[in-house]
Amino acid sequence: MGPLIPPDAVAVERSPRADALRNRQKVLKGARRTFAEEGLDADIASIARRAGVGVGTVYRHFATKEALLQALAQDHFERLADIVEEVTAEDHAPWEAIEEMIWRTATYSAEDAGMCEILARQPPEVAATAPAGRLRELSGGLVEAAKAAGAMRADATIDDIPMMMCGFGRIAAIQQAGGRVEWRRYLRVMLDGLRAT
Repeated sequence: MGPLIPPDAVAVERSPRADALRNRQKVLKGARRTFAEEGLDADIASIARRAGVGVGTVYRHFATKEALLQALAQDHFERLADIVEEVTAEDHAPWEAIEEMIWRTATYSAEDAGMCEILARQPPEVAATAPAGRLRELSGGLVEAAKAAGAMRADATIDDIPMMMCGFGRIAAIQQAGGRVEWRRYLRVMLDGLRAT
């Protein structure tokens, strides 16, 4: 009979090493910057260079470019869900909660204008992942509360929010490219369209 291995040693052996987790985050961060600056045609070598890792490290974590794009989308959904959860936990009137949710998520997204293009390219199953589901559930709660209070137009749905944010994402991208637009102005117009008259 072989030597007994302590259960905690098995857990350590099976869990990803800390440096591997750090490298994965570096790849995601480098990919965000690369796609924002070069567009979705950027190659893996550019991503690796910005991440400060080798090309092999990128492929160890993400076998294909599409897998990397999907991971970026899920990471983005997770951060947006965290923001909406923060808003939900605060003491806001229903319409103020909607405004806070949209302004905070928009401000976060404005710093990552390439993300809307990434999301637009993702297959429908990405929207069915746990981070996207969590975001939808949290946002839906705020939308329903605002409608119940008569603060949001009765025909508004949770699906209106991501559609608005995609349109906003294009505006933010134009602004970042030097276009004569102001994303905050367009966001105010969008919010006016959702508010009950």
